[in-house]
Order: sequence, then structure tokens, then C-alpha cells
Amino acid sequence: MKVSDILTTSTKAFPSLEIVPPLRGMTKDELLESIAPFMEFKPRYINVTSHRDEFEFRPESDGSFTRHLVRNRISETTVCAAIMSRYDVDVVPHLICGGSTVEETESKLDNLEFLGINNILALRGDCMTGEKRFTPTPGGYSYASELVEGIRKYQGSAGYRRKRNGADDRYFCIGVGAYPEKHFEAPNIETDIANLKRKVDAGADYIITQMFFDNQVYYDFVRRCREAGITVPIIPGLKPLSTARQISTLPEAFSLDIPLELTEAIRDAGKEAYRIGTEWCAMQCKDLIANGVPAVHFYTMGKTDNIVSILKECF
Repeated sequence: MKVSDILTTSTKAFPSLEIVPPLRGMTKDELLESIAPFMEFKPRYINVTSHRDEFEFRPESDGSFTRHLVRNRISETTVCAAIMSRYDVDVVPHLICGGSTVEETESKLDNLEFLGINNILALRGDCMTGEKRFTPTPGGYSYASELVEGIRKYQGSAGYRRKRNGADDRYFCIGVGAYPEKHFEAPNIETDIANLKRKVDAGADYIITQMFFDNQVYYDFVRRCREAGITVPIIPGLKPLSTARQISTLPEAFSLDIPLELTEAIRDAGKEAYRIGTEWCAMQCKDLIANGVPAVHFYTMGKTDNIVSILKECF
């Protein structure tokens, strides 16, 4: 089922989850068992992140260096297929600009359709290791808005319609990401929202936000988006803090603020940091639901217990 249809037909807020593909070496059964605790809460869909292939240079005996492809994780498409083989839940693979040409992206779309997957989260993707700025793949897309437009254009092509025997050329429901506190590359929030509107105008059906720890940030962001003419659903994304170290690492990695009250509570909390972070996230979730959000998206980051605790309390 398309996420857009789920959002339209749901009568109350529901949870969704995001998982990271496992590192090579984990078995299919181990992966499926790791997400089993979530399934009793009937998440409507599970997002699976995509990770760009990396390269390393290895020294040779003659003193030269050769470039080698490094794949550390199982692909998002494979993980989606594994989840679908056991659980009755929709999957949303992430599709990123980086690492693929336009033709390779179209091949990925064919693979997803072959598996019966009709949901995508379209993202630009992160920089490669060692890069300060995102470098587009030659022959690929530079921005998520271009990727969304490319997906819609490909589906509307004559060859694609013939393949689908004239079926709906909007087979894929497309979600996009947003930064309620501004993407770190944007000069201001107004420019960032204008860029977000380009993604929606290109054909995106809904938005999922990056994590935040102050709900007022989300409410202000939604208001700004509506004022800018963005009308699609905006789903809040949450992640519970689990260690005191994250009050430093998360702002650096995701360009976000952590409220002073939470920072002070968790900084010297030791083992209690996990409990404090979980309780804060549950408080956020309850407030969001009370204020009418259509869904709450959880970034699990490979963690289970704290998310399960929040789901038990809120859903």
C-alpha cells in the first residue's frame, strides 16, 4: 500500500520505523529477528536506508595505488525483500542521488517494481567519506528535487507505460526528507523551505523530518511550510537519546539543537542517560499525537529496547 494512501485512510496517528541495513556477515534470520520486537505494534511501514558505495586505495608492490570498491552493508533492496518475505508490512527503501547515474537509478526502479515495492524515500544522500561537500556522480542527479522529477518523468515515459500496459504512471509514492532546523548547507531556513517546495512541486507525496528534540521546532516548521504553499503531509521524525555522548555527536552530525533542559539532565546522568532520553522522546511523541500529527517516524539506529518502550507507552 502506498504511504500516501495509508496517510489518507488512517483515522489516528501510527508509528513507522527506519532501520539501517546490516553490515556484511549478519544473516537474514538475524536481521528479521532484530526487528521482530517492533512488529507487535503494527508499524504501517519500515524505511530502509541506502548507503553509497565507498572506495579505498590499496598500495601495490610497485609503489602505486589501485582503487577498490568497498561494500560494507547489505543493499536496501535486499533488506526490503527479506522483510517482505516474513512480515506483513510495507517497506520504503531510500533512493539516493549519490553513487548512481540516471540509467542506474532507473534500473533500481525496475527492481523495486519487480518486487512489488511502490514506496520510495528520495534523498540527495550524504557526502562520501573525506568529502566536505556532496559531489554528484557523473551522469547522475545532483539534488533530491531532480531525483523526484526523474522518477516521475521515467514513469511517464512511453516505454514505461507500455511495460505497465497503460497503468497509472504514478506507480511509486515518493517521500522526501526535510530539516526542521535547516540543512547545514542552506544559508537560512527560508531558502531551505524553498528547496523543499521544489521537491514537492516535482512530485513528492509527503515529507519526513530529520530528528528534533523540541516539538515547537516542528510546529514552527510546519507553519512556515504551509505559509510557503507546501500542503503535503509532514511527518515528524524522532530518535531517543541513549548516551550522554550524543549531546555532542548528534548536533555535529545532523546540525540540530538539543534543548538546555535535556542537555543538562543527560550530561552527567551516567547510566541514567538512557532512561532520560527514552522518557523525553515518549513525552515528545505524546505531545505530537495530541496535536494531531498523522504519524510519528522513529529512527531506530539499530536500537530496539528504547523504541519498544516508547511504542508501548504511546501506541
